[in-house]
Amino acid sequence: MKLVSTPRTEFLRTIAAEILHNYGRGRTIIAIDGTDARGRADFADDLAAVFHEDERHIFRASLRNFQHSRAEQQRLAPELPDTAERLYRIGYDYSALRRVLVEPFRMGGSTGFVTEEFDPDRDAWIQPTWQTAPADAILIIDGDYINRPELHGLWLYSVLLEGEADSGSATDSAARYLAEVHPRDIVSAVVDTTNQQAPRRVLTDRC
Repeated sequence: MKLVSTPRTEFLRTIAAEILHNYGRGRTIIAIDGTDARGRADFADDLAAVFHEDERHIFRASLRNFQHSRAEQQRLAPELPDTAERLYRIGYDYSALRRVLVEPFRMGGSTGFVTEEFDPDRDAWIQPTWQTAPADAILIIDGDYINRPELHGLWLYSVLLEGEADSGSATDSAARYLAEVHPRDIVSAVVDTTNQQAPRRVLTDRC
């Protein structure tokens, strides 16, 4: 179904067209980065809706559903309090992310994959729902610190969202991530979302 044309939708269509031009065949994984969790998820959802216009098979996931339990975090780093810093350092189960989602998705064929494993709000495991996909499926995944070294090479295309929240209100762990990892130097596209309804592409030194 065709979406109503707005500046945001038209911008997302240009991003989708670029991705399809470069990665139109086979399994494609797109990562959405940025410090604003709600804005990041909304951007990923809206990009998925744009792909649906072309009847593409789209799957959505979030890193927040691949975290260690609080008990496991405490076991891994008993010296750290339950803060954003602990989440940054040992909070995510990247091994599980690779094992049950990324690697089986990239294999193609009838291999099953899981788009969520853990509910951090309930601090509980999610009963796995194994899914399969056609050959040209697209997975869009958003999350904190999604371009850190442990995840390099997993995404064919990545977007870094920047906005007013990045001008001084970022958490210490988010600021550390931006300073240590320099995602601007890694991603495929940097997008200014200061105006959520009219995002715009930002040119970087890599462009």
